[in-house]
Amino acid sequence: MRTHLFSLLSTAAAAALLPACARAAEAAPVGELIVTATRLPTRLDLVTGAHVIERDELEARQTPFLEDVLQTIPGVAVTRNGAFGGLASIRIRGASPDKTLVLIDGVPVGDPADPNGTFDPSSLQSADVERIEVLNGPQGSLWGSDAIGGVVSITTRELKGIEARVEGGSFGTLDGFVGAGVAADRYALSASFSGLKTDGISKADTGTEKDPFKTASANLAGRLKLTDAVQLEARLSYRYSDVAIDGFPPPNFTLADTPDRDKSRAWQGDVRALVDALGFHQTVSFSDYHLWRHDISSFPAVYTAERQVWRWTAEHGGPADPYALVLGAERASTTADLSARGTTDLSTTSAFAVGRARPWTPLTLTASLRFDDPDRFQARTTGRLAAAVDVREGITVTASAGQGFKVPTISETLCDFCFAPPVQLRPELAEGYDLRLGWTAPDGRLTAAVTGYRLNVRDQIAYVNLRYINIARTRSDGVEAEADARLTGSLRLKLAYAWTEAIDATTGGELLRVPRQSGAASLFWTQDPWGAALTVRAETSQGDVARDGFTRIRRPGFAVADLAGSYRLNDQLTLTARIENLTDKRYEENFGFGEPGRAVYVGVRLKP
Repeated sequence: MRTHLFSLLSTAAAAALLPACARAAEAAPVGELIVTATRLPTRLDLVTGAHVIERDELEARQTPFLEDVLQTIPGVAVTRNGAFGGLASIRIRGASPDKTLVLIDGVPVGDPADPNGTFDPSSLQSADVERIEVLNGPQGSLWGSDAIGGVVSITTRELKGIEARVEGGSFGTLDGFVGAGVAADRYALSASFSGLKTDGISKADTGTEKDPFKTASANLAGRLKLTDAVQLEARLSYRYSDVAIDGFPPPNFTLADTPDRDKSRAWQGDVRALVDALGFHQTVSFSDYHLWRHDISSFPAVYTAERQVWRWTAEHGGPADPYALVLGAERASTTADLSARGTTDLSTTSAFAVGRARPWTPLTLTASLRFDDPDRFQARTTGRLAAAVDVREGITVTASAGQGFKVPTISETLCDFCFAPPVQLRPELAEGYDLRLGWTAPDGRLTAAVTGYRLNVRDQIAYVNLRYINIARTRSDGVEAEADARLTGSLRLKLAYAWTEAIDATTGGELLRVPRQSGAASLFWTQDPWGAALTVRAETSQGDVARDGFTRIRRPGFAVADLAGSYRLNDQLTLTARIENLTDKRYEENFGFGEPGRAVYVGVRLKP
């Protein structure tokens, strides 16, 4: 697998030499990025394990689904049970997928009816997304339960004018988006619809029948500024998916073609009032999330879940201020019906505070503290401390220590699928430590950072001897490195690399589906009216599960490349084309589940 990583680095090196052959142009500096998922908006270089992907990169890559973009972030691994809608999961820093908290416009969207409460990003389209922020490491003091491995925060778009896109290509795939909006200082209103259908490929790599996939989403958003101090905002979204899946049919009970399907739909609504009063920017919000999921198989099941969150925050000070503070309180109510096998309510009342101080110019201190009081479990207090020092010459050193926790899911609480007497479960606990060394070139054209970390999880819940118990301890050690360079006015290069050692500290064995090494190199080129993006991604081998669903096996490593291009016909109309798996590599994200060979797509995009 080293050859894959060498090929990745060779591609990056070749990209770095391209400016010598390209037309000379003055390079634009990398802009200062602000992270908002930290609750208190903060400069990117002052946060360990923070990553931001903005709308211009999503458009350049033309990737329909966010799961493909997340895989280019160091420390983030996305595994899926086959392409085109296969069950997917997000791992951060080697932690299991249930320890990644996913937010859409600040609303948690994990599946309360899933045994582990995991969010499945397989149908999450990029057309409606403005920005992605990822915080690696435990963030319990910011967001409460589940944020042990990290947080993925997604912000949806506010449209201005009419936009449309249509694309078609391999495997009978058709993808489209249409949206319209008006936006001014005092008001905005936008609506959008996106959808994708494909004949797909077999989810099982030994299968012969195609597994089709359909997904669609709709969004409606608005804001109204009543006075200079009062603003109202509202969002409503709907997501639907219908995917054919493969399973373990008799008599062999190994992964193979089946007629199984999975249907799901989700509604999410969010209303909020923003008020400037008493020296604070205050926000009061209410969100409502409903999920319905139907497994169509030899053992059919229907799952429903809902979550309501009331939240108040009061913020004082901005990223450039020497002192800043945010206070907050929230009440989250979560219920689920496990296909008539039981239902329960997991509600939590929380309060938190985040403060940042710059006592002298080179030093920035940040502290956060949160108290969570679940109705059914013991209350927990989590904290986080961080210090960033500007040592001049563009170098910043940042260190942090944080805590996280995860309450048992509804399935674990009810001991769903248990065939032994249940035991009282405790929340899982975590501590994480990291150290970041970052550098920004004097002209701002290059930023680079390397981060080392350790993540410990205690009382991890596992299904052992036909029931759930607190038994496992896990540990992850790793290094994350990244660079972002404006090579010329036309060329931008992004590099990412992660080394991860994730083990079960109870047994010493490696954790499954965590590659020891992974990396990505993305080269973006714009020379009006042309544009292109080349992304190469590689992973070493990893421990996995064989086609029988039980036996341990190693999934081989791989390296794949995607190429996207565009040509602007006029100010509104652009032609697009992309090739996925450029070299027609045979590979698998999860062992036994198929991924497509070379695929070609062409389309047209309309923008105001």
